[in-house]
Amino acid sequence: MLRTVNRILLGLVGLVLLAAGVGVLAAVPPLGGRHAPLLAERTRREHWQAEGWWWAVAAGLALCVLLALWWLLAQLRRPRLPSVLVDTGDGAFAVLRGHALEKAVAAEAGALHGVSRCRVVLRGRRGAPSLRVALELEPHAVPADALAALSGPVLGHARTSAGLAGLPAEARLRVPGHRARRVT
Repeated sequence: MLRTVNRILLGLVGLVLLAAGVGVLAAVPPLGGRHAPLLAERTRREHWQAEGWWWAVAAGLALCVLLALWWLLAQLRRPRLPSVLVDTGDGAFAVLRGHALEKAVAAEAGALHGVSRCRVVLRGRRGAPSLRVALELEPHAVPADALAALSGPVLGHARTSAGLAGLPAEARLRVPGHRARRVT
């Protein structure tokens, strides 16, 4: 979704800049020539400040600045969860690195029968994490078997090792294209 928002924002900013450039190029010669400043006289500046719509323009520009800051913060946000809180049982909490949990789940899921490659991303909040698992299956693999093995032992081990009551996961299975075998 962020990729779509980025493309729409870049398109809108490009159109606004193009319109502003065309507007400035069209307005410069009547104002006094190429080398004259746009608002040189004090009366012209005061005239623009006395208009009532000037505040609407300033509010619109302030809104654009706030939207640009929101967009910048959205770009800097990390999609991966850096750590998970693990209850140690004595009232304290330990911190489990998210990357370590991702690697452990990816290694165990990658060792399943029929799985050629596995990518895991830990998302959510520290107290309520979730997994996004992408499995690339071999051509002979049965997707239902791979999904059952992932949801059973693999996610069960991850839940118990992290001390979580539940670990929701989203699995995406993909079978790469392959050529048919030639029978001779």
